[in-house]
Amino acid sequence: MKKILVVDDDKNICELLSLYLKNDGYMVVFAHDGSEAVTKAKEEKPNIIVLDVMMPVINGWEACKLIRQFTDVPIIMLTALDSLENKVQGLNIGADDYIVKPFEPVEVVARINAHLRRQEKDSEKEAEESSAEIEVDNLKVNMDTYEVRLNDELITDLKPKEIQLLYFFMTNKNQVFTREQLLDKVWGYEYFGGTRTVDVHIKSVREKLSSSKNKWEIKTIWNVGYKFEIK
Repeated sequence: MKKILVVDDDKNICELLSLYLKNDGYMVVFAHDGSEAVTKAKEEKPNIIVLDVMMPVINGWEACKLIRQFTDVPIIMLTALDSLENKVQGLNIGADDYIVKPFEPVEVVARINAHLRRQEKDSEKEAEESSAEIEVDNLKVNMDTYEVRLNDELITDLKPKEIQLLYFFMTNKNQVFTREQLLDKVWGYEYFGGTRTVDVHIKSVREKLSSSKNKWEIKTIWNVGYKFEIK
């Protein structure tokens, strides 16, 4: 369950947001001044922080700066200060978004949902890009060694471009790509050959990796292109 830290010295606002956030499936923790916000951000490790600006002890600007020293979770500033200068200030010190009071709770929840979706996609992309090896069922590709294993058996007759094409498909499972897109992603924009080369390489990969145990396939999407489909 995702955890949201709501920081505001107005407890009525905290309770109002809590009702909407819990209804959306989130766990909610509170802080009511800037110093407590920094402490809770360290201890509770929330997935996102909704941070008011005008608060006792230390204000939201200073709290945001301190929080940014130890975490990069999304921070949404929540304040009655609606000037352009204040918005720019918040973004410059590390905030990710800015909502002006008075606000509709559904908008705050929608912004939170959007930031968390983006965060998850970025995390997935980073994990895929940082990993030189990918495995889907009985198929494993290692781009450091350019090795492909099917049912734990090393496949030695795949060409480098075929391995690159296979790795791209496996890191983008169930997504449809046109031949032009595959040329761009795998061969590079500087490649001036025709799209026929994509068909030739895919045919070769299919033949070399044919197995009755496969729970995946490089599927032809007629009049569009191809996708790596999990059966």
